[in-house]
Amino acid sequence: MKKLFLSAVVAVLTLGSCSNESAAVNTVETMKTPQMEKFDKAFKSLGDPQNRPTEEEKKRNTSELSDRRKALLVPASKELILSTGVTEAELTRKTGGDMSQIIVWATQIYMQKSDEIRKNIKS
Repeated sequence: MKKLFLSAVVAVLTLGSCSNESAAVNTVETMKTPQMEKFDKAFKSLGDPQNRPTEEEKKRNTSELSDRRKALLVPASKELILSTGVTEAELTRKTGGDMSQIIVWATQIYMQKSDEIRKNIKS
């Protein structure tokens, strides 16, 4: 689960930092749904000074985000998941309220929607 979560985080951050294809990225950026934009902003907010890992979190020496930092991503993650037609009850049933599972699910949706946007641009 940790490896999947870390991979998902890296993938989202990589998507946000790929600016060498400015024309395509700008088009992808303009085609994102409001929920995708919020999810993207939530991930970018992890780099804000107040949201960076604390010394205590760094000492744990783990690749997984702390609960404090996961909590920053959960509202945007839930909103993205719910925007696909999933109900709150289904979300709770499938994730058990686990923050990591919610974030991973939202990341998968984000990646899928980004791929769909890219395919639409190419066609």
